[in-house]
Amino acid sequence: MTPDDMAYCHARAFEGRGQVWTASEIAELLTSPHVFAVGDARCFAMGRVVAGEAELLTLASDPAHQGQGLGRACLADFETEARIRNAEAFFLEVADDNIAAQALYQSAGYTEAARRKGYYPRQGAAPVDALILSKSA
Repeated sequence: MTPDDMAYCHARAFEGRGQVWTASEIAELLTSPHVFAVGDARCFAMGRVVAGEAELLTLASDPAHQGQGLGRACLADFETEARIRNAEAFFLEVADDNIAAQALYQSAGYTEAARRKGYYPRQGAAPVDALILSKSA
């Protein structure tokens, strides 16, 4: 899985949401020894572990492959790799209007820890809140 593959998947997954990452942005993130990615060109998760905290930076599933359990598998693989890197807690942000992602994270044991009002811009619409979800490792 290359940064180009990841950027293509990310663009398809977040089309119309204004949160698309470029291949160069992904490649730059992956230069950090704290950042890692799991998955493949259909679905991937990227995160980092610093000082015992694992942050899920993004989880992107190409719409052509959604509903196949790939997101759930990538989230589990992210958590496994984070634990290997000594994570003791997990956190992530998800848009308040991303109901499918919220359901996935809640089913994996994440709960709302905080909220950022109007965090995610939307073209032609009001910005939406970011939910900060967390769980213990």
